[in-house]
Amino acid sequence: MSKPNTRDQIFDAALTLLSERGFNACSVQDITTAAGVPKGSFYNHFDSKEALGAEIVRHYAGRSKLREVLADDSIPALERLRRYFTGLNDRIVDRGFQHGCMIGNMSAELAEQSDMIRGQLAEIYQAWSDKLEYAIAAGQQEGAIPSRMSAKVLAGFLLNAWEGTALRVRVERTQEPFDQFMELVFNEVLK
Repeated sequence: MSKPNTRDQIFDAALTLLSERGFNACSVQDITTAAGVPKGSFYNHFDSKEALGAEIVRHYAGRSKLREVLADDSIPALERLRRYFTGLNDRIVDRGFQHGCMIGNMSAELAEQSDMIRGQLAEIYQAWSDKLEYAIAAGQQEGAIPSRMSAKVLAGFLLNAWEGTALRVRVERTQEPFDQFMELVFNEVLK
């Protein structure tokens, strides 16, 4: 049996703690305690808590396989978008409306505090918006989504609206904001 990698232990503990508590509510000591390693080990693997946070944001954004459906040209574009947002919504509902979207959470918490993490988040939002834009443009070419607005504008709007909805469901602890989002997006905005 191989010995656990200290860096991975720290990273995994931080991923869990940042998801549960947020960035400012956990210290390097909290992270190393959860990882079961001495605090000094942290700085052997990470320059700072901020650098670890930026790496976690990148990791979190890259691990979702759900976004792959947006590029699946074998599925009609409107159905891709519906499956995608249904999957996002279900993840938060299945977790009892706790923790939400780490990208949105870190944005709300750290946009004014960390240029490093803010920059990483901006790149993630752009990549996310690009994937939505691809599916919307395909839907416009198929004739399933009207072309009265550009795919880029619609993608930005959908991303912004969903992130706001994800915050609200955490406060209200009900699926109703997701239901409203889906109703408006698929029966008004994309129709």
